[in-house]
Amino acid sequence: MENRFRNIGKIVSSFGLKGELILQHHLGKKIAPAKIKVIFLEQKKDELLPYFLELARKKSDDELFIKLEGLDNKEEAAKFLRREVWLREEEFSQHAQKNNPIAWVGYRLFDGGKNLGEILEVIEQPQQILCRLEISEKEVLVPVNEQTLDKIDHAGKRLLLNLPEGLLEVYLD
Repeated sequence: MENRFRNIGKIVSSFGLKGELILQHHLGKKIAPAKIKVIFLEQKKDELLPYFLELARKKSDDELFIKLEGLDNKEEAAKFLRREVWLREEEFSQHAQKNNPIAWVGYRLFDGGKNLGEILEVIEQPQQILCRLEISEKEVLVPVNEQTLDKIDHAGKRLLLNLPEGLLEVYLD
């Protein structure tokens, strides 16, 4: 079985002298950091290596202090800065809150009843959220905000939107 991974954030800083790192994540406020046992860090493009956690504790709503096994000083920790952090798909599902936009990956996106396809990635921005999907083999970024979102159907894994006229044509023509 092929492992599927989900990006949850990135290492933004080191902390202290004993090799702790600060992970900025998109999992939501109610995360249980102690339950995260392994993360995957991007070594090179499309190459993920597992790292076991000695500890994980909350710093803020979107940041965790983490300590990787075998990482014992600030100099070693510096090698991990700005690395993307991933979880296995099944573990991601246990940690991400249902109402958190990052959990929408895999949902179907509908515009006025028309199925546009599966959400491949969620990009969070200050004023809106963008959902990346492929339509007719072209990448499309669909904005989700107060004006476009009609309903989120978690049971059916669907986002129901009402997109501005002509938005999709910008990508598809």
